[in-house]
Amino acid sequence: MRQATISRATSETNITVSLAVDGRGIGENDTGVGFFDHMLDQLARHSMMDLKVKCAGDTHIDDHHTVEDCGIAIGQALSNAIGDKRGIRRYGSCLLPMDDALAHAALDLSGRPFLAWNVNMPAPKIGTFDTELVREFFQSLSTHGGITMHVDLIRGANSHHVAEAAFKAVARALREALDPDPRQSGEIPSTKGTL
Repeated sequence: MRQATISRATSETNITVSLAVDGRGIGENDTGVGFFDHMLDQLARHSMMDLKVKCAGDTHIDDHHTVEDCGIAIGQALSNAIGDKRGIRRYGSCLLPMDDALAHAALDLSGRPFLAWNVNMPAPKIGTFDTELVREFFQSLSTHGGITMHVDLIRGANSHHVAEAAFKAVARALREALDPDPRQSGEIPSTKGTL
């Protein structure tokens, strides 16, 4: 199985991430940030990865360090789990409706991190959660997972639905990109011979 465990401790957060790419979509996430746990559960379920995140962070300040550092650790775990990316499809995309929201995600597991983020949140908060942290998570995931990622909101009026559509769209695109390609089993999906 393609899997990895990452532990990351700083003065701001203490995180352990366990990730299995070829899982059943089981999320066991406890970051101390309820809405973020809900989004990580969506990421697991719709990518079909098993994802377990345990984080103790300085949420008495705010949720920023927890969300950002979890993105770093999940990106590192994903990168470690897929190794040289031999035999994967590499590219994935998803156009995902979530009630009033419609989000599109397209990504390349290229090893070249880049985030294009065209998602405007209708409100600054979802409960106590700062909606700007959704972008921070995907920036960290992209950077430390080596993912070229484009996320666009086509429409959306409710910030909860917008955030959830973005997470689900990225998750579905990841699932597609991570799936084995039976036509090039054992091959690196690049003319360079490396990713």
